Amino acid sequence: MKRLLVGAMALALGAVPATAQSLDDLNIQIHGYATQGFLYSNQNNVLTTHSSDGSPAWDEAVLNLGAQPIPKLRVGVQARYFLLGNYGNTFTLDWAQADYKVDDRFGLRVGKVKMPVGLFNETQDIDPSYMFALLPQGVYSIASRTTLLSVYGGNAYGALKLNQLGTLEYRAFGGVREISGDDGNFLAARESGITLPQGLAAISVGATLRWRLPVQGLMIGASDFYNPQKSAPIVSTPTSGANVTSTNGTITVTAFHEPFYFVKYEEGRFLLAGEFNKISPHQIFALTGQATRASISDDRAWYGMATYKVTGKLTAGSYYNQAFNVAAPLGPKRYFKDWTVSGRYDFNQYLYAKAEEHFIDGTLYGFDTTLNSILLPTTKLTILKFGVSF
Repeated sequence: MKRLLVGAMALALGAVPATAQSLDDLNIQIHGYATQGFLYSNQNNVLTTHSSDGSPAWDEAVLNLGAQPIPKLRVGVQARYFLLGNYGNTFTLDWAQADYKVDDRFGLRVGKVKMPVGLFNETQDIDPSYMFALLPQGVYSIASRTTLLSVYGGNAYGALKLNQLGTLEYRAFGGVREISGDDGNFLAARESGITLPQGLAAISVGATLRWRLPVQGLMIGASDFYNPQKSAPIVSTPTSGANVTSTNGTITVTAFHEPFYFVKYEEGRFLLAGEFNKISPHQIFALTGQATRASISDDRAWYGMATYKVTGKLTAGSYYNQAFNVAAPLGPKRYFKDWTVSGRYDFNQYLYAKAEEHFIDGTLYGFDTTLNSILLPTTKLTILKFGVSF
């Protein structure tokens, strides 16, 4: 898949006229940000950190480089360092693409491109662009942010004027997602001793429609993407006992759709938004000499949020997020309910801080067994986050 990325960048560079160009001619821009987060929970450790003792183990640094070699063509790349408890501590390539925009009605991106699904997926990699320290985890899990963000492939996009009916924006994409073995989707498997040494390559195709109605600031939309069945090798190693012999096998993730439905109203100092998401992939584990077993999930999640710009520097907001795995037995592991209140203060155009309080009921998301010998059904989580952008 990385050959596709190399080919895309070569195509972009090949489109540059043979005559030499200065850096100013290329319109090169460099941007980025770095954040430091602190988490404290009254009980239960969250997001693989020792948050019940107070944890500063949340660091992120992003750098992106863009250039415009010819008027309708932009090329760019973004790299990221991420650490959150036992998640990450790695460098990743967020995206790297050549973007040729014919006009407002049609454009094409190729390379490693963002997946244009949901309300926030195309911007969740830009922490300075939104006020919350954590987006609603039932829809935008930070543990799987890299997995959902982008694919090696292409993305066609554009906007169509509908006269008195507003504007219809479209996105269509297809490609391969490379899911690493340490992705949050596989946390439960890793804690049971199952690892994916090669990760998992997943084909994804989908589309998004956004209708900007003739009502100022109002937009409604829907996304869907399809993931065919895929398999990858696994290794199972006992986590306890005298016998530590490893066993080989395969994991199969069944085919599934993942739809998003969303609405946003933004006018003046106010923003109101809501979204619904459904995902039901089943993981099937087949180990040599052992009975096949399955991990079945059927998650439904939604949230409603509101923000208000109190002053030029201070923004306040709140959201309520619910998620249920309707295939799970009754109990706290079946659901996740999160009432969040948040504030953001921008000291200047470069420095900002976020403070957030989460009142969580249920343990469906964000709680691992290795750091929680006993999981209590409710958790209060305080987050402080400081960022610098340029």
